[in-house]
Amino acid sequence: MQTSMQTLGVDLGERSYPIHIGPGLLDQAGLALPHLRQRRVVIVTNTTVGPLYLERLSQALRSAGVQVDSVVLPDGEAYKNWQTLNTIFDALLGQRAERRTTLIALGGGVIGDLTGFAAACYQRGMPFMQAPTTLLAQVDSSVGGKTGINHPLGKNMIGAFHQPSLVLADTDTLDSLPDRELSAGLAEVIKYGLIRDADFLAWLEANMDRLRARDTQALIHAIHRSCQHKAEVVAADEREAGQRALLNLGHTFGHAIEAGMGYGAWLHGEAVAAGTMLAADLSRRMGLLDQAQVERMAELFRRAGLPTVAPDLGEAAYMGAMGIDKKVEGGRMRFVLLKRLGEAFVSADYDPAALRATLAGAVARA
Repeated sequence: MQTSMQTLGVDLGERSYPIHIGPGLLDQAGLALPHLRQRRVVIVTNTTVGPLYLERLSQALRSAGVQVDSVVLPDGEAYKNWQTLNTIFDALLGQRAERRTTLIALGGGVIGDLTGFAAACYQRGMPFMQAPTTLLAQVDSSVGGKTGINHPLGKNMIGAFHQPSLVLADTDTLDSLPDRELSAGLAEVIKYGLIRDADFLAWLEANMDRLRARDTQALIHAIHRSCQHKAEVVAADEREAGQRALLNLGHTFGHAIEAGMGYGAWLHGEAVAAGTMLAADLSRRMGLLDQAQVERMAELFRRAGLPTVAPDLGEAAYMGAMGIDKKVEGGRMRFVLLKRLGEAFVSADYDPAALRATLAGAVARA
């Protein structure tokens, strides 16, 4: 059965852009042409994705009369840093890229964040497009304009808001995605159900086996529903002054896990899943959730192939990493907590004793 493309938009006035979701989109250069300021692009990819999809996308664009250059970066979260960013700048300068040249991020979240940040900086701003090839990037990081790099002391602490002009989510690319990476993406999908859509959460419980089996229709539905939520939140709060922080459920703990374990040891989605369970435990200790709700969450993460117990980094390491989280305000940490499954809120009014108990009692013991 032929699966048709689905399209939705991110409503940001003159900076609005479409999200196209479906199979075979890398071959459809016509989708990108209306969003090019000149018939020239530079595709940024990595050593894993490039051999799979770079020539395919390049050929489609060249056939439409577009000049195509590329830069291939090393693969991995460990390379999301200044040195790799400078590799992009070296390539752009060497290829004499202009301000109206469009960068295309072909890869997962790391490539998307690096490419977007480079586009925000090069000649003080150039257009870019997202062509996400992982589930996590298709449902989350490719949408919303958050770009950046990691610092040894904190994840995504250096960056800029810079919206893409187009998101092209080709679901065929998920066929080559390792099972572990697919599961990591499911963590962000589950997040949307937990923070604002109890019906979607129930759908995920009923269809998790189809998603892990890479059923195309199920994946397109999950990606579309996730992007709908992301687009609505971004349109209402582009620069995370309010409700957009809800999208960071589990991320305060999760970023601490990623930094504490060494970038790349835990995939982002794995850290988010374990971090979400810490947020659930804190919510339970504060009388917001009951144990049955916490266990329901854990069971869904387990079925998605994700960890439900965080590593025991030690209270000091967690507190140190979380103390430089982007949600810190006035020197106080803020957490995304759950009132119930399907409704989240952001608060600095957490119980410090409950937080210490969570960090002591809800982590893996060596």
